[in-house]
Amino acid sequence: MYFLFQLFQTFGTIDGIQVVLSVALCVMAIVLLRRPKNLPPGPRGLPIVGNALSLTKNAPALVLTEWSKTYGDVFTVYRGPKMSLVLNGYAAIHEALVKNADVFSSRPTRNADGGDALGIVHEPYGPKWKDHRKFAMMSLRDFGVGKRSLEGKILEEARALHEEMCKNGSKAFCVSQIMQNTVSNVICSIVFGRRYEYDDKKFESLLMAIDRVFSPTPLERLAIQFRPLRYIPGIRKGFLDFRNNVATLAIHIKERIREHQETFDENDIRDFIDAFLLESKKRQTDENSTFTEQQLATVVRQLFLAGTHTTAVTLRWALLYMILHPDIQEKVQQEIDTVLGPNQDPSMVHRSQMPYTEATLTEVNRLGTVAPFAVPHCTSSDTTFRGYSIPKDTFVEVNLWSVSHDPELWPEPNKFDPTRFLDDNGKYVKRNEIIAFSTGRRICLGEQLARMEIFLIFTSLLQRFTFKLPEGAPKPSEEGVIRGVHSPAPFKLIAEPRD
Repeated sequence: MYFLFQLFQTFGTIDGIQVVLSVALCVMAIVLLRRPKNLPPGPRGLPIVGNALSLTKNAPALVLTEWSKTYGDVFTVYRGPKMSLVLNGYAAIHEALVKNADVFSSRPTRNADGGDALGIVHEPYGPKWKDHRKFAMMSLRDFGVGKRSLEGKILEEARALHEEMCKNGSKAFCVSQIMQNTVSNVICSIVFGRRYEYDDKKFESLLMAIDRVFSPTPLERLAIQFRPLRYIPGIRKGFLDFRNNVATLAIHIKERIREHQETFDENDIRDFIDAFLLESKKRQTDENSTFTEQQLATVVRQLFLAGTHTTAVTLRWALLYMILHPDIQEKVQQEIDTVLGPNQDPSMVHRSQMPYTEATLTEVNRLGTVAPFAVPHCTSSDTTFRGYSIPKDTFVEVNLWSVSHDPELWPEPNKFDPTRFLDDNGKYVKRNEIIAFSTGRRICLGEQLARMEIFLIFTSLLQRFTFKLPEGAPKPSEEGVIRGVHSPAPFKLIAEPRD
């Protein structure tokens, strides 16, 4: 706005409008001239902004799913002058990310937060990404991911969660904050080698920052992508608030790294940060080593974010569905009672013995669709896909929502129905179309950890409590709110201890 004011002050209103129109026409001409031939179809957009405004009117995943009915499972959109290839439906996503993984496994070019530190999530596909992902996978396994040793830490946090819930007695309460505390403490024990008490104010502010980082408004998302928007008064305040929360998280991580550097002992590797510092020391004579402090800070931030918010939101969806479907909750509890009884702690070895519980959690992942999009992909070379010519470095949006809500895969897709994943004998049936953690080479690094947490925390909660709506309270909405992640609208419940 200030730019336009100065323009009109300098040239006059009429001349200023002419300048703006000329610039817009030039941008359009450049886009059209550079637009490759034989691209997939797509909706017509506006000059300069493309389809960006249409994608802010509703949740982008829902808009793109609706557009696929007109343009097919593979089409193009423009977020500003930049073209994106959109993949909808399981067949198109699987064909691109799995069958054509060599081309579709990279990441869009972006500025790193610190030099060349893109971490694992945003690193383009190549030797550096392979090296760091392999190291991270090995380190996470060393600290218990996928093993019985980590189950104890998860169950310890589940017990702390039980105690917090019991403090409310018969009063209704919102589970959002304490659930985030529980899940965050698990990843903190792996990455930082410590946990936080629920009344720790610094920890509380940290979790609030994480929640804010995961939930920018549509306009703030546009400002993140297009720098000039950051200076518009109506957008700037929200963008600065978002950026301050990113900084809060970064400062906390740097403080933890500094503590580890000061107390590091290569004979006593306590957590992921220590493991990275040891690997960095081993490679200190390699001038091309990418195990830098900046890379460590970025990887830790990515692990911390991925290991906190989405898992906590999934568990909130699980409890919401239980209070909305008490008959399903009762069936889960009957299975828990049969397999575990009232006192035995759940373990991952019990999962195969609890098909109805497993089917229920799979349906939570499907219908909840906590991550409506996979992290954006990028083509690493020119390619032909489904008869269309796709240029190198094309931004690829993977719409997971279109899979989880596809009526051809899931009759009555908005209905919560665990029996979708059970055969006639009541045995669990795995469906390849469940890709809540994405698919292909860039599948979520924390999938195994998240599945452990969700199963162990959920079963331990339903072993001890029956969750209900407060007396006379209106039925909570199942629609949810999509702002980055798909979260339930705030709701209260009562945790009634089981006899």
